[in-house]
Amino acid sequence: MSMTESELPADSSATQLEVRGIEFIAKENRHGKPRELFAVWAAPNISVLSFTMGATLTMVLGLEIWQSIAVILASSLLWILPGIVAISGPSAGTSGSVITRAVYGIRGNRFIIAFYGWFVSGVFLALNWVASTFMGAELLRRFGLGNETLGKALVTVAVSAVTVLVAVYGHALILRSYTVVTVALLVIFVVVTAYILPHVDMGFSQPEPLAGTDLWISLSIAFAILSSTPMSYSNSADLARYLPHDTQPWRIVAATALGGAVPGFIFTTVGALLGTALSADAVDIGIDFALMDMLPQWLGILLVAGVVLNTVALNGMTTYSASMVFQSIGVPIKRIPSAILIGVLGTVFTFVLAMSTSLIAAVNLMLQFLLIISVPTMAVYVADILLRRNRYDSMQLFEQFPSGKYWFAKGFSIAGIGAVLCGGIATTLFLSTDIWMGPLAVLLGGIDLSVPVGLIVSVLAYVLLAKIAGIHKA
Repeated sequence: MSMTESELPADSSATQLEVRGIEFIAKENRHGKPRELFAVWAAPNISVLSFTMGATLTMVLGLEIWQSIAVILASSLLWILPGIVAISGPSAGTSGSVITRAVYGIRGNRFIIAFYGWFVSGVFLALNWVASTFMGAELLRRFGLGNETLGKALVTVAVSAVTVLVAVYGHALILRSYTVVTVALLVIFVVVTAYILPHVDMGFSQPEPLAGTDLWISLSIAFAILSSTPMSYSNSADLARYLPHDTQPWRIVAATALGGAVPGFIFTTVGALLGTALSADAVDIGIDFALMDMLPQWLGILLVAGVVLNTVALNGMTTYSASMVFQSIGVPIKRIPSAILIGVLGTVFTFVLAMSTSLIAAVNLMLQFLLIISVPTMAVYVADILLRRNRYDSMQLFEQFPSGKYWFAKGFSIAGIGAVLCGGIATTLFLSTDIWMGPLAVLLGGIDLSVPVGLIVSVLAYVLLAKIAGIHKA
């Protein structure tokens, strides 16, 4: 470690910059209650993207309302996985990007985290910022700003700056402000829902109801798309790591899982209902923009404000976690400069995407690309927590020499890296999208089993390889 724990402040004030990065958090600096995590995960998931994905189920994939609700519920159950990951934070007393040294080895973790935890985070920051950029620029256009490029630039810079500020102030600000953010977003989206429901056709039925293989194709693709949200939150340990070491794990799991699952289920279901009220051309012009046209002007403005607020909440959390990755891979940089750097990277990517693609194309890219990486890394992380019974040698996580417990074979854990590769390949082979259809998905007629197969293969591969290597022996 670069600093001893005694040299670091408690970082428990929302108005105080959090200078702590990956350093171990001693007992005297632990604070908070598990229930506070509910709002931390609810705020990023009260999202207009939930409306969009829900409407896609009925408008694009051809599902009935009850079928849509069933697949939304099934995918929501996957929130148990980020909940389990979260318990490793208080147990190890450090960030997830350090904890996974126990999974991949000291050197192996650098490669996994450098790619997934930093570079890909920058890309995903941009993909999330793009939504607020498009909608914010559209609102400015409706108020008379004719220069679309200028509008996108203004919105991107403003949202990026606020997001980075949240990440710089860090954990205490996130923990305390997200309750207010959650309430504000809940009010906005409940009011929007109240305006949507009178337009919904509760007796809706597809003109040509799906059956047989076609039905399973749509159900499986819908499950894959919706699963990408809970599968992407492998940073849940970062937000829970300040909790006291003896906090009951089930409380952490419940607060994290329910915080993400409940609002996601509710507003994605509203989106599925919204799909019955929109015309067919809404897909071409953008479901978000079609929704704005349904609302009175004042509520449209409020919705855009909600989109921006949700984006800041989601990306503030992402930037916060990504800011610790540089330290985890050994780069001599403090957390705050790292947060600013990842924010700049995400802003540049946002400019590129906003000027060269449509909103729906950007979202599709995120969801399709995410599963190949997130499914195996999430599965292996959870499997490791369960196999070691959530016990870590915290000091050894920082021992980056061959004598260290988590050095494994020349700094690499074949079990962790091998399992992720196997899971990633399995996910790819069963993935079914417009851009890529895996050969095994082709054999199944287009049915997408990427998520369940990827999870099963990743877990089984890790259990087998870890047993062979004797990693979790007492």
